[in-house]
Amino acid sequence: MLKLEIVTPEKRVIDTSVDSVTIPTASGEVGLLPHHAPLISAVKPGVLSYAVKGQTERLVVSGGFVEVSSDKVAVLVDAAETPDEIDAEAAKTARDEAQSQLAAHAAAPIEDSEAARDDLDLATARLSLAAKK
Repeated sequence: MLKLEIVTPEKRVIDTSVDSVTIPTASGEVGLLPHHAPLISAVKPGVLSYAVKGQTERLVVSGGFVEVSSDKVAVLVDAAETPDEIDAEAAKTARDEAQSQLAAHAAAPIEDSEAARDDLDLATARLSLAAKK
């Protein structure tokens, strides 16, 4: 089993034992099982999933960091939402605003549009998870 902790600045979202975790990182999705090699990585906005006794649960996470060591997964993010906490209309509005920002910065260097891409990824993940509830 893995000890999973997900913490935001406001609260401890999850503190439980799980069978596996899949988390969106800067280098792509990472699947974590017990006895995983130590890891520290940036977390990208997206859907984090974890399995407990055959049941898969999902959350939307914003940017942050993950540290894996000694069968412990510590996820520190700015925000984490369950499907029931997601406001689909607000997510649609955020997605549309992010798409507009990206279109306005189409000719700008990639670094200048990174925040808008992260906003779009977060809004898209929120909409995806809200549709599954």
